[in-house]
Amino acid sequence: MIREAIKIKRKNGRPKKSVTKKVIKSVRFSKTAYFIVKQHASKSGLKITVYMRQMALQGKIISRLSEEERQIVRQLIGMANNLNQLTKMGHQEGFITPVLMFEN
Repeated sequence: MIREAIKIKRKNGRPKKSVTKKVIKSVRFSKTAYFIVKQHASKSGLKITVYMRQMALQGKIISRLSEEERQIVRQLIGMANNLNQLTKMGHQEGFITPVLMFEN
């Protein structure tokens, strides 16, 4: 019996995008205007190109989180971390030890 090896050629890498951006237009800024656009993009949590594209198409940007909201999220993460540590200690050493630490 003779076996024929059929090789299946596989494409490597990321699959092709269905919508590609093929038109390239450049924009020139003065240093001050570029600095202002860069600040607005960083405040909204976007890259400069994404920020400019959304501003050109929609005319407004909804920022992800304000600075105050970011600080609140950091505090919540810290509290959750402390709670997880107390729970772990409770499982390891019994629940009396973390309760005493919590009360102190």
